[in-house]
Amino acid sequence: MACNTTDADPLSAAWKRIWGGLRRDLGGKVFDQWLRFARLGEYCELSRTMEILLPSDFAANFVAGNFQDRLRLAWRSANIGVDDVRILRAPDAASLQAYAPPAIEMAPEPVNADRVTGAKSFQPRHSFATFVVAESNRLAFHAAQAMGSPERPRFNPLFVHGATGQGKTHLLHAIAGAYAAAHPGATIIYMSAEKFMYEFVTAMRANETMAFKARLRGAKLLLIDDIQFISGKGSTQEEFLHTINEIVEGGARLAISADRAPHMLDAIDPRILSRLAGGLVADIQVAGLDLRLEILERMRTAAKDTQVPVAVVEFLAHNVRTNIRELEGAFNKLVAYASLTGRQIDLEFAQTMLADFVRANARRITIDEIQKLTAKHFKIDHSEMRSKRRARAVARPRQIAMYLAKKMTPRSLPEIGRIFGGRDHSTVIHAVRTIEALRAHDANIDADIRVLQRQLET
Repeated sequence: MACNTTDADPLSAAWKRIWGGLRRDLGGKVFDQWLRFARLGEYCELSRTMEILLPSDFAANFVAGNFQDRLRLAWRSANIGVDDVRILRAPDAASLQAYAPPAIEMAPEPVNADRVTGAKSFQPRHSFATFVVAESNRLAFHAAQAMGSPERPRFNPLFVHGATGQGKTHLLHAIAGAYAAAHPGATIIYMSAEKFMYEFVTAMRANETMAFKARLRGAKLLLIDDIQFISGKGSTQEEFLHTINEIVEGGARLAISADRAPHMLDAIDPRILSRLAGGLVADIQVAGLDLRLEILERMRTAAKDTQVPVAVVEFLAHNVRTNIRELEGAFNKLVAYASLTGRQIDLEFAQTMLADFVRANARRITIDEIQKLTAKHFKIDHSEMRSKRRARAVARPRQIAMYLAKKMTPRSLPEIGRIFGGRDHSTVIHAVRTIEALRAHDANIDADIRVLQRQLET
């Protein structure tokens, strides 16, 4: 007798019961990794064999090796004429992503925070729409958009690096949210490098490494945060290398973040570095003053019930420079305290409440930094800052550097004079007064100094 597709109600009803029973017996975590998207294939009355279709060869082989006997017994127990099962890769495996498993009512399973199947699993504020773009992060932003778009990106993997609190995690969440919206039902896994190491070691101790590997390699999008913490772990690195190779070669997408560029990561297998650098490497630089101001302005607009003066926004932008996360935290602290106490927000209130933030973010600007940056800006040699030359092309930049040293460092006038080639403190006073007068009526000088101040403050 010929083999037929499984349209018959008895087979569908039996599969619904078997599907639900397996989920109860195996637990939601194991079931979701391996059998959630399994569906019925053809049933052959001659051999009394039912086909079970899986999304990939790897999944089919794993299920056949670990669950075939259980599936065979379940079908025989159903007593509807099925004596055996065949576990196969679906010929149209891509369609399984949209396949709706049998609807059954069961107690809800605990949510695994690392395994995501929809945009709602990510914080709405961590989206592309809420990410403030500037020159310091433009490349990383557009690369992340491409990684989360419906179309396949021209690069894979994406490696985003930057200092703490500059928006790397925000972009990873935005990628996942956009990808989930564009690919409903696709498996997305987000985890930190520390979580990767913990789960791998736990799986080894429990002899469940195959399940761990298959879970990661079954993802359509894998995101690993803070990969620098995987440094120095031999067996973990080996597994990570195999995972990223299979992810990329299998056509899935991979996005990774770190606090440094690949070539600067210590004690990481060169093969991993080569694979990571083989995609697109995009850096996020420290947020400049303009970006900090724009972020705060957005937050000020969003805080509709609380009035935050422009002077307070400028105070925050100039004094909380370490990272964006701390900047947002400082703003939220002000708004929350004002809301709880009924106190109006003004500059004095902000200075008092955020004294700790300001002290923590105070960066000691050195006179050597000022000299080098000013010399570079005016295209003269750094040594001219200490020379005796009086040509205006040299003297004016030197005076500007002295002025900045007085305004932006705690050094005394005699100390500043000594660092500028052993000059007297009166020379420094003259330079400061000259530049102050020039700023009042020379727009170009004023603009130059503003640029230098902004660069020194970031």
